[in-house]
Order: sequence, then C-alpha cells, then structure tokens
Amino acid sequence: MKTKHTLLLALCLLLSAALQAQNDTVKILAIGNSFADDGIEYLDEVARSAGKHIIVANTYIGGCSIERHLDNARHDRPAYRYRKNVDGQYSEERGTTLLEALKDEEWDYIVFQQVSSLAGQYSTYFPDLAELMDYVRAHATNPHVQYALQQTWAYAKNSTHPGFFRYGKNQQAMYDDVVFSYDQVAKRQHITIVIPTGTAIQNARSSSLGDTLCRDGYHLNLKYGRYTAACAWFETFFGESSIGIAYRPDGVTEQQAAIAQHAAHAAILCPTAVTDMSNY
Repeated sequence: MKTKHTLLLALCLLLSAALQAQNDTVKILAIGNSFADDGIEYLDEVARSAGKHIIVANTYIGGCSIERHLDNARHDRPAYRYRKNVDGQYSEERGTTLLEALKDEEWDYIVFQQVSSLAGQYSTYFPDLAELMDYVRAHATNPHVQYALQQTWAYAKNSTHPGFFRYGKNQQAMYDDVVFSYDQVAKRQHITIVIPTGTAIQNARSSSLGDTLCRDGYHLNLKYGRYTAACAWFETFFGESSIGIAYRPDGVTEQQAAIAQHAAHAAILCPTAVTDMSNY
C-alpha cells in the first residue's frame, strides 16, 4: 500500500512539473515571411540558454505582404509553409492555412510585419492590417493574446533589390521610413509591442561589423545577422537583457556575439534611433 501511495505521489509530482513547464512556456506565432524566419531562427536557442521555455512558429510565404496574408485569410487558402520550433527542433508543414496556424496553439503573442520593400510605406498597411487583425482576433484561442509588430531592417547599401529604389537606394532613408511607419502603425492599431529588429541591425552596422549583416543585400547574414535579430526578439518578449547570453551560433565569434547582444539591447533601450557602436 505504501509503495502504491509513493508511486502515485511521484506521478502527481511529475504531472505537476509538466503542467508548470507548460504554463511557463511562451508561445509566439509570426504571420510573416522570410524576414520573420530571419528573426526567429535562433530565438529558441537564445531563450533556452537563458532558462526560458518557448514555442515559436512562422506562417511562411516568401515576400508575403499584409495584403496577401489578408487575401489568404479571406479565402482560407492552404498557402503556407508552417514552420514551428518545439523543444529546439523545427518541423515544417506545407499547405497550411492561416486559420490552422492560429488554432494550433493558444498563442501568447502574434506578430505581424509588412513585406520588407513596403515596410517604410505607411500607406500600404491600411486598411489591410486592420482587417487582418480583426480576423486574427476572431480566431485566436487565447483570450489574453497580445499583438506585436516586427520592425524590419533597411537593406544593405549595395543591395540590388528592386524595392530599394522606393527609398532612393539610400539605407538611412529606408531605415528612417521603416521606423516611422512601424511607430505610426503601432499607435493607430494600439499595439504596444514593437520588436526593434531594424534598429538592432542598424546599431550593429555602426560597429566594426560594418554593412555585413545581410547575406544577399536584404536577408540577414545566417550567423551574426540572425543572431542579432534573435537577441532583439528575446529581450522584447522576456524583458531581460541578452548581454552575456551563453549561446551563440556556430561560426559566430565571441566578439561578434557581444556586438550582436549590445546592438539588440541598445535597440530595446532606444528603438527608434541608431545607437553609435563605433567603439565596438
């Protein structure tokens, strides 16, 4: 009888621990594109190295705009690659609808962003974003879900992306327009969380890394570019500094990791202006 009681107690303790871990898990869904993938690629590793539990996913279509996301929602199109990270492992399902992604978890945070080439064009957000957010609110399963925006980044100075011409092929002009647009969109939609990825990248560009944070002129460098973004996401959602985080991706030096961490932290402290890191 005593042994049975002991086993039952142990089972209850294990169940309690599992439920506690589940309750402590932060769940984030990005309604995005490849720039959201750049932002979240190392987020799980950064979070776990800080003792945090996270589930993060992205409804992925390359170059997807808010307008296209809305059209997919209206017609329930199975148009997405649904990338999801649980326990450090990414899985991918093709042919997923936005509705299926929304109902897959009780998301704590749902993140929106504009396609990068239009991110600095304020007029392109409305009325589509407002309607898209109404759709998401109607179908999100967590009544306490919070909404966020990812502030995307300006292109490299030598980028040949056709969308760069909207900004006169001027990196600073693009950065300024992107920051202004996301700031105004957040105010109009009453969104209190803006992930300052664009400012973090611009901060890092002022360091010894220079204008090397993109791999093709617009997507982030697979190493310290994406790591900088992950640190910005981590600080945004966990409210803790990324400075001193032990994890860094393979191929990222201690110096590059320190620059990335400080660039992200400075962006959290000052999300709408560049912090000079020329001493790094």
